[in-house]
Amino acid sequence: MEPVSRNIRREEGLVSAADRRTALGHGPATLWFTGLSGSGKSTVAFALEQALLARGVATYVLDGDNVRHGLNADLGFAPDDRAENVRRVGHVARLFHDAGLVVLASFISPYRADRDAVRALHPEGGFHEVFVDTPIEVCEARDVKGLYARARAGEIDGFSGVSAPYEAPDAPELRLDTSTLALDACVDAALAHLAAAGVVGSD
Repeated sequence: MEPVSRNIRREEGLVSAADRRTALGHGPATLWFTGLSGSGKSTVAFALEQALLARGVATYVLDGDNVRHGLNADLGFAPDDRAENVRRVGHVARLFHDAGLVVLASFISPYRADRDAVRALHPEGGFHEVFVDTPIEVCEARDVKGLYARARAGEIDGFSGVSAPYEAPDAPELRLDTSTLALDACVDAALAHLAAAGVVGSD
């Protein structure tokens, strides 16, 4: 998206990506957790944040519900609003990535094109798609908010996986199924992925 104003220009700072890596002791990354409601995206992301911080890694979770209380409070769940939700968060994630953080973004983000657009914002190797591939029947069984029941009763329009599509990733960098993997195992898998990618050191 092009800026509306033409009276702006990009300003370059004096701190390089290498400078930030030296100061922080690790590289940047955006881990984009996608999956159905109730799949365990946020649970894994927050547990991973805790594990990373314990290792001295500067990290932060961008959570779908939390962002809609502030930055994206003006957006609903129509397809265009979902796309704008992901677009805005994608740019925030890129800013955090530029700051040298390991960003953990937890969003249903049901459309491949929107996720691909966020990937394109990042430098090569900076974006890691994490598909929390938990079966819908498991997601529905653990639904503490009762959203699936309301969606199946026709009370919620545009609910991903029920009354709206969810387009699963074709080739995610990491796939997790929280119906077969314990939380600790999911966190360990994500840490191993980050180590293999050279973002953080291996224990």
